[in-house]
Amino acid sequence: MTLDAAPETPGAAPAARSWRTLGLVLGVAALVWLGDFLAKEWVIAEMGEGERRQVLGEVLQWHFVRNPGAAFSLAAGSTWIFTILAAAVVVVIITQLRRIRSIWWAAAFGGLLGGTLGNLTDRLTREPGFFVGHVVDFIQVWGFPAIFNVADIFIVSSMIGIVLLVLLNIGLDGQRHTDEPKAADASGEPGADAEGARD
Repeated sequence: MTLDAAPETPGAAPAARSWRTLGLVLGVAALVWLGDFLAKEWVIAEMGEGERRQVLGEVLQWHFVRNPGAAFSLAAGSTWIFTILAAAVVVVIITQLRRIRSIWWAAAFGGLLGGTLGNLTDRLTREPGFFVGHVVDFIQVWGFPAIFNVADIFIVSSMIGIVLLVLLNIGLDGQRHTDEPKAADASGEPGADAEGARD
């Protein structure tokens, strides 16, 4: 007597893959947020505002500043606008989580989510107050016009990754999509060629 293997439940594999990619998104986001938070806490504890420390000479320095605006300190008087925008980005990412089946999209969304949450945490919890907090920046690279932080690095690199995935036509499901129609014979029946070959 033989025992047949239990039939696979339809949709079990996609569901498992969905949970894996969801875990990857949240895991990457948590690591990015934690790394950014700890780096900023170290800077606040060890450096005075405006202080500079050379790491690799003039090429790389720690330079502690508090940024009330966006990148390059633009719109410094509109901190609340960037708080709302960051919160909107987080909401949009969360609404897309269950659709992700690709590890590349999961990594990109995880980095973007973690970086956005890192700067959003500053705007909600740091001086001068809730919703208008200043973002802690401290990384200065020679030749680059702005001082940035760990969260910014992941936001920018994740956005670059997302742009590349879009340009490569890789969907959230991990499949590469093209506009070319599937190959088919003139009759439109997939099996026609095979039947003709047997005749």
